[in-house]
Amino acid sequence: MSKERESYFDNAKFILIFLVVLGHFISPLKGDSDTLYTVYNFIYTFHMPAFILIGGFFSKGIMKKGYLKKTFRNILIPYFIFQLLYFVLHRIWNGKETLTLFDPYWTLWFLLSIVLWNILLLLFIKLKHPAIMLIAALTIGVFAGYIQDIGTYFSLSRTFVFFPVFLGGYLLRKEHFTKILRLEIRIAAGLILGSLFVSYFFFFPQEAKDWLLASSSYEELGVELGQAWFIRLLMYGLMALATFSFMAIVPRRKMFFTHLGTRTLYVYLLHGFIVKLFEFSRFYDLVDESGNYFALLVLAAIVTLILTSKPIITVAQPIIELKTNLLQCYMNRKTADA
Repeated sequence: MSKERESYFDNAKFILIFLVVLGHFISPLKGDSDTLYTVYNFIYTFHMPAFILIGGFFSKGIMKKGYLKKTFRNILIPYFIFQLLYFVLHRIWNGKETLTLFDPYWTLWFLLSIVLWNILLLLFIKLKHPAIMLIAALTIGVFAGYIQDIGTYFSLSRTFVFFPVFLGGYLLRKEHFTKILRLEIRIAAGLILGSLFVSYFFFFPQEAKDWLLASSSYEELGVELGQAWFIRLLMYGLMALATFSFMAIVPRRKMFFTHLGTRTLYVYLLHGFIVKLFEFSRFYDLVDESGNYFALLVLAAIVTLILTSKPIITVAQPIIELKTNLLQCYMNRKTADA
């Protein structure tokens, strides 16, 4: 059962990181095709919420001694390193750029939010009652949008808006996931996701996509403040429906890509540089001219597989995990010789 469960979550993480990469490759062209626009919004309804839910589920050891210290070290050091790398690249591309440590570049918001979610979780645990915890988290997520200046700094908007998802993951137990993996629920989940995709194609409003990103205030979103709370609650309901539907159709058994699900942090941190490289080439012009959008799917799969490969892990491990496979192999060999 333990191996099956581990395979299940690793499968989910690999599929999700592929969708993250695909979404970022689609983004520059999403306005040129109704299909791409639909795929983009469909992906963004659940791919980060599902990642966040899984992160919360595996935060159950938060009260253990040294847990927070280890989490902060493993997250903040790569965050600062990649924040600096993005600053250098932006400085080269734009000619001018001001370094800020706590206004995360692009995908780095997730790392900063992980730290803040753990701090919030530590506070919310004291409420003890799950229902009260969730209601309080949802209230904060709803009312965060009324703060006019809330946005990307310290990733505060996304931190508050997505915290109920992280908290929900923490409150879930193994048996909850076991229940949604029943055949009848899997079938229903597949139908829900299919229906959602079709409805997005025909009915999804242009202005609604920014609600999925959760990085702007209600004023910036251009919605009447009296209606904003209701729209955000609808967004929460839509995210929950799509996220649990996705989790229900994830394969439970070990797949050929299961072991790669343990390497998603490498893909998340490194793929942004590749996406930017393609943006500065003629790649998107050629794809747009030919209309061969399937190339984006293939490219996303290739990039995801490459960034989870052993050579990439070996090269990037010193700055992402602060250790090297080469050093570990050397130390193991010396120990064996002794």
